[in-house]
Amino acid sequence: MKVTVDGTTIAESDNTVVVEGNHYFPPDSVKKELFSDSNTSTVCPWKGTASYYNANVGGKDIKDIAWYYPSAYDKAKNIEGYVAFYKNKVTIQ
Repeated sequence: MKVTVDGTTIAESDNTVVVEGNHYFPPDSVKKELFSDSNTSTVCPWKGTASYYNANVGGKDIKDIAWYYPSAYDKAKNIEGYVAFYKNKVTIQ
């Protein structure tokens, strides 16, 4: 699986984990230099509290492009630290 923004690859892995229709990418498959921490957070009743990333790709700032669970609940430990992307902000193929 590959995640791109305007043709620039921002994540790529053959080892994603699919949860609720979203591909979660291993942390080492994401180009972290393109990301910065967002102040946004949300809570999932079974996964825990999600943190968000903003991105700057080709000079384009994209707010809350992705999320991850830094301390996932027990039922979601398999995706702890993995990064998922908003399908309306990126191309996933």
